[in-house]
Amino acid sequence: MLLACAGPDRAGAQSLGSTYTSTAPKDCRQVGKPSELDGSTTRVCPGKAGFVVLIDEDDLREIVSVGRTRRAAAEEPAAKTWFHPFNSFEATIEWRADGAKPFAIIQRWHIADGADLDRRGRPNTKALLVVTRLPPGPVCHVAYVDALANPNANALARQAADNFARSFRCDKDEVKVIGASGRAVELATIR
Repeated sequence: MLLACAGPDRAGAQSLGSTYTSTAPKDCRQVGKPSELDGSTTRVCPGKAGFVVLIDEDDLREIVSVGRTRRAAAEEPAAKTWFHPFNSFEATIEWRADGAKPFAIIQRWHIADGADLDRRGRPNTKALLVVTRLPPGPVCHVAYVDALANPNANALARQAADNFARSFRCDKDEVKVIGASGRAVELATIR
């Protein structure tokens, strides 16, 4: 599904803004020890407004969820959502907020493309922006923006967060593809 975003309502747009946090290992707390079998790890990172960010990495795939506690974040739909191809994400999380109240996060993910190999035979990655809604209500993916297919990908992701995240119903609505769809979106939606 391809959707374009209209700009946010001018009256409400004045209080909308972004702040940033890091999920770099040095800024987070590792939970337990990495698995000796596959190197899987779990870490918890500080977020905004009392939220924490949960990151689970297993078999070269990562999941990210948000909650008031690690346990709450682990129960959210986002904690059960992963991309089929190998993937990772950048350490910066953008928090979209209305005043001091965050309602969505935006992250840049890198999805491995097994059909596009580098000189060493390793998959090149395709960049994807993922918009995730925050409580109240469930935490889940709301929108995908292909970063290579859209020169204005960051602006599109912010518009998607502002226009869709707060009213998105995780149990009923489908993740929206915003802007032009490219290879990153194809890879992210493989099931």
